[in-house]
Amino acid sequence: METKELPSRDTMIDAFLHRDDAFEGVFVTAVVTTGIFCRPTCSARKPKPQNVEFYATPRDALVAGYRPCRRCRPLRPAGTTPGWLAPLLEAVEDDPTRRWRDVDLRERGLEPTRVRRWFQSHHGMTFHAYSRARRLGEAIGHIQEGRQVSRTAYEAGYESLSGFNEALKQLAGRTPASVEDARVVTVTRLTTPLGQMIAGAADGKVVLLEFADRRALPTQFGRLSKALDAVFVPGTDELLDKLATQLEAYFSGNRRSFDLPIETSGTPFQEKVWAALRKISPGTVCSYSDVAAAIGRPTATRAVARANGDNRIAILIPCHRVIGADGSLTGYGGGLWRKKRLLEVEGLSALEDGKYPLGEAHRQGELL
Repeated sequence: METKELPSRDTMIDAFLHRDDAFEGVFVTAVVTTGIFCRPTCSARKPKPQNVEFYATPRDALVAGYRPCRRCRPLRPAGTTPGWLAPLLEAVEDDPTRRWRDVDLRERGLEPTRVRRWFQSHHGMTFHAYSRARRLGEAIGHIQEGRQVSRTAYEAGYESLSGFNEALKQLAGRTPASVEDARVVTVTRLTTPLGQMIAGAADGKVVLLEFADRRALPTQFGRLSKALDAVFVPGTDELLDKLATQLEAYFSGNRRSFDLPIETSGTPFQEKVWAALRKISPGTVCSYSDVAAAIGRPTATRAVARANGDNRIAILIPCHRVIGADGSLTGYGGGLWRKKRLLEVEGLSALEDGKYPLGEAHRQGELL
């Protein structure tokens, strides 16, 4: 089995020291002095960096003679909801309007501190912040259905209309009147072998899929909010569940394409580029100039590269299949190491000189 290329050691050291959850599933850390390997996010005291080795998978660490950590349990699939928490998540989904208190958690046999830490690690917010956001998301839906704002506020558990208005403004940056026509984008985190991704869906279409550590992610949220006139609420739905299932099959080698509806919301030029990207077959690559020629703009190579970088739906719109005219890997918002790994998932490896084979379509100046 071919060894998967890891991020640079400096990148992994930094992620390891800061317990960066974006690297869950990307590598495991093995401590030479203890013989134990952990997740990047393990809460155990950090050893000196010089005493740490990195492996792409738990299997590699086991083969090297390391034992799994009993605290972070690296053999358990990353992102799996632990059994002790699953009933609570089900209860939140069954009644998103419920107001939760620490005493409610203790009555369920849950320690609030433990619950808070899990939610901060997996959703970037506490459990109470998450449940408030779900409650407000439900309220937005009721307002859009025409229900009175005052009635919605009280049903959502708010004792005053002003308190509801302020909470809504903090979550969505809007007043009740301005959310009536806004689109609701349901946002969740998905764990993949290349790290966590942020996925968003609206009206039965995928509108966002980005790696959580991408620097441009806040910018993408801003652009998407403006393009869709949208508000973002945490949660999941049937489409996001299907996306998670298809991504899992893709990374395991059991799926090469996706059949999920998407919405891109770009400029006419961007839409042409993104449509062309979706025609690039898995396991093949083409150059930016190939894409430019395919959309009838042969001199717009740089503009094509910018549109590639503006793609908000990674993997489903395969901008990772576009490389330099000389066969070298070039720019990718998720990092070149991820671009290389995605091509490997699709069965494409670099040649001996480190370049990638631009196929017959490239030589003929055609995309397909």
